[in-house]
Amino acid sequence: MIANVRSEFRLMGVVNVTPDSFSDGGAFLETDAAIAQGRRLAAEGADLLDIGGESTRPGAQPVDAEQELQRVLPVVTALAGDGAATVSIDTSKAAVAGVALDAGARYVNDVTAFRADPGLAGLVADRGVECCLMHMLGEPRTMQDDPRYDDVVSDVKAFLEERLAYAVDAGIQERRIALDPGIGFGKTVDHNLELLRRLDEIVALGQPVVIGTSRKSFLGRITGRDVTERGPATLATCVVGYLNGARMFRVHEVAPTRDALLVTAATVTGRWSSTTTAR
Repeated sequence: MIANVRSEFRLMGVVNVTPDSFSDGGAFLETDAAIAQGRRLAAEGADLLDIGGESTRPGAQPVDAEQELQRVLPVVTALAGDGAATVSIDTSKAAVAGVALDAGARYVNDVTAFRADPGLAGLVADRGVECCLMHMLGEPRTMQDDPRYDDVVSDVKAFLEERLAYAVDAGIQERRIALDPGIGFGKTVDHNLELLRRLDEIVALGQPVVIGTSRKSFLGRITGRDVTERGPATLATCVVGYLNGARMFRVHEVAPTRDALLVTAATVTGRWSSTTTAR
């Protein structure tokens, strides 16, 4: 036993407080169910709990700030109060993020990379919290309508580089910014695989890279599995992502992802420590 490699990656557990998310079909729309899910993910080893009140699945309709806050605020308050994991607010609205930060959230995950509401960048800067900027082609309602790129990796990299500069200009410290290539957000199966295969080119931007492949439709296209049966396929993409430089993983199933990445990291680095009694 040399050293614990747990700090080499971070796990972001998904808590969708929505009626129409593709992955869980509204299972956690009720406040108590969402809080229980967040606590379960934290107990499994989630470093962050990403709480969202507006679905971003393909074809999703927008939700106003008031309704979004009604869904997420009690969940953010409860989970932040627990202190078991950092609470992330998954929103593109400064009005929602501001209230969530007041309630104890310490991370902002914006799928629009501050394009939908430029004021969100200033809020993140003023509060001194971490954020994630994601690439998305178009908007949820239209993003899967025949997405095209000259070169998907180069195009996504250029976009993220520009949004990183925008965030820094707004006053956010670079060390607080993570980048997400937006797997499944305006991409075909081939686009997603190319991004995973060449993820090191995104990593070369010098920021922590987040991947969110969990249960996504391209995994179903490849495996033929229903959304509830894509756990093993998700693990495969997380391992590939880690090997290519990703260090944050947004997932619905934390415990198996943690185990897969612990073993991957220990194999790559030669560093590990005992966390349980061997069976």
